[in-house]
Amino acid sequence: MEETLRITRPDEAGAKGFDKVFAFLREQLLNGTIRPGDRLIAERELAVQLGVSRPVLREALRALAMLGVVEIRQGMGTVVRRPDVSVLGEFFTFVLAQQSDITDDVMQARIAIECQAVRLACQRAMESDFTRLREALARIEATIDEPVAGGLADFAFHQLLVEAAHSATLRSVYSAISDLLTRSHIARREVVRVSPEMRAHLVEDHRRIYIALLSRDERQVDETLREHFAIGHEFRLRNAMEAARRAPAPQENTE
Repeated sequence: MEETLRITRPDEAGAKGFDKVFAFLREQLLNGTIRPGDRLIAERELAVQLGVSRPVLREALRALAMLGVVEIRQGMGTVVRRPDVSVLGEFFTFVLAQQSDITDDVMQARIAIECQAVRLACQRAMESDFTRLREALARIEATIDEPVAGGLADFAFHQLLVEAAHSATLRSVYSAISDLLTRSHIARREVVRVSPEMRAHLVEDHRRIYIALLSRDERQVDETLREHFAIGHEFRLRNAMEAARRAPAPQENTE
């Protein structure tokens, strides 16, 4: 049975409106006073205890509902929700999309997550993980000439590497940037389609990663994955330089 909670006013000097409501929920969740499924006290009392007006409280709760932190149920009140990683992913995508030249930064985060994941996978991966990875390898080879399907197959393989670690935290952080990574994989496949050299590399290199993981040698799989990323980075740089070389020179203004 859900419990209606009594709270204490958060000690947040200078906090106003939304900040006070968010600070309260953050503090209560971190110290375990409230948990997913718990119902907050009535709006009137909550507003008094937090020192905010009811309109401000309602606005803050609606914003938190949009973020997936709480759910406002008609006739029941406000209930704390279980965290939804997909909401975090949408937030990351929105924030990072506002920044220029973010690709390299996201790539570095991806490398850190995947390299740690494969090390853990050497200890934790089960036969079902290897089965899914073999199926993903087959999809990569079957879709090598299809930018969208191929990009999705490529991303799925790397996502399975992270899942094979059986780490909820790594999986959640990776999921938060998954939309950006998926777009990146598809964009790269558009380029790969015109390079027989890179097409062969894609199939064989993913197979090398799988075999290294199958050996459960942490150092070997880490090195193999890092080599995979390094080769891909070198190819992208070479392609960018070639594209710049082929681009027409700017017209001189003779006026």
